[in-house]
Amino acid sequence: MNDFLRRVHPELRSALQHMTPFVLPGDLEKARQIPQPPRNPSDRVSIRDMTIPGADGREMMLRVYEPSDRDPAAAPALLWIHGGGYVMGHPGYDDNLCLAFAEAVGCVVFSPDYRLAPEHPFPAGLEDCYATLVWIHRSAESLGLDPKRVAVAGPSAGGGLTAALSLLARDRGGPSICFQMPLYPMIDDRNITPSSHEIMHPAVWNEYNNVAAWDMYLGGRTEEVSPYAAPIRATDLSGLPPTYTCVGQLDPFRDETLEYVARLAQAGVDVEFHLYPGGYHAFEVAVPDAEISIRARNEYVQALKRALQR
Repeated sequence: MNDFLRRVHPELRSALQHMTPFVLPGDLEKARQIPQPPRNPSDRVSIRDMTIPGADGREMMLRVYEPSDRDPAAAPALLWIHGGGYVMGHPGYDDNLCLAFAEAVGCVVFSPDYRLAPEHPFPAGLEDCYATLVWIHRSAESLGLDPKRVAVAGPSAGGGLTAALSLLARDRGGPSICFQMPLYPMIDDRNITPSSHEIMHPAVWNEYNNVAAWDMYLGGRTEEVSPYAAPIRATDLSGLPPTYTCVGQLDPFRDETLEYVARLAQAGVDVEFHLYPGGYHAFEVAVPDAEISIRARNEYVQALKRALQR
């Protein structure tokens, strides 16, 4: 653990003392109650919650962030999928980031309150995200959206769902995705990489919680795991949307992200990738004012902006 602390970027080190450690699965409810950060005020973006049909016809809450200066006839759209290890999280935890996307890019951001494991294991959450993608495309004309400029993004488990949704939409011949941005994605259930065993500090996402979260998401399954659950298992990555991703060097997902990036490039998919030395999992969220965090966040906001510009 001391070696880990020495390797952490100096700007990110002190925040570890103030994080709330938890151990899954026993602390799941405690982890779900961690307060969300206060929302930054914005007079340029409106936020509203609405209800749309989720998977299996069930109702699902969808949070919508709409910039006041958007193109009224054909605005780009972002389907943002929150993180939380497939077992935690809510759209509200990412309010400030979604506000930043809407302000900087001029896109309408849609964030679904998809179902979580273990109460709803795979594929419930993914099917809710697919239902959201279908709804965005079907509603594009009435909402004044450009159906050719719909991107999908998310961090951690949201990144895993982003990668899985891109695969699923491709294989189902479903609605088009012009760009995917799975940030430090949770895509490999096997825990066989060096980085998956490297991080054990209790204040950050670590091997123990990762194994427990995958077990809950997969309902205990370890054999014949679907690539739509763990996208690193997909044998064919061709035909996927242009991609941006990043990861910290001290993130358990470092090596699976590196493998995913290499395989995307080998499959002919345009991909941009950034590795941040001294960065642990979701460091730019944990320490938003650090220079390395500002740089990381600006780089992926600008990547989305480039992808959604006409």
